[in-house]
Amino acid sequence: MPEEETQPDEPQKKKSKMPVILGVILGLVGAGGGFFAVSSGMILAPGSEEQVGDTSAGDVPAVRDVAFVPVEPLVISLRAPSQSQHLRFRAELEVPTASQAEVEKMLPRVVDVLNSYLRALDPGDLEDASALTRLRAQMLRRVQTVAGQERVNDLLVMEFVLN
Repeated sequence: MPEEETQPDEPQKKKSKMPVILGVILGLVGAGGGFFAVSSGMILAPGSEEQVGDTSAGDVPAVRDVAFVPVEPLVISLRAPSQSQHLRFRAELEVPTASQAEVEKMLPRVVDVLNSYLRALDPGDLEDASALTRLRAQMLRRVQTVAGQERVNDLLVMEFVLN
């Protein structure tokens, strides 16, 4: 019988875990350094007081030349899966004083856009705790589309009641 050549099994070299450990340590150090830099204001912080403005803690910033145009209050009937049946909504538009008359002429269109938008929402969208901020931004965008971007600065929600 031929003799089988047997070679002893060479032990396989284990891969070093040093690169993984080193990567984790460097990641933690980087995260800690980033946290420190942001929390101490070294990066991603507003500019210094001289850059932000010339108002000190006791000064009140100057009031812009604006007017507030009240929007007709709306009562919206909500769809069935809602805990509430109606939404009462009232808002005012912040406009430059020079544009006040033009925006007041556009109020029927503004009311129509807001009414259409609020009726199209799911009741769950209205009942969410953080919904008002998102809804306000969406309504402002729609109002600016109707009345003009430069004519409407902001939409202030005066009443938002679900009942």
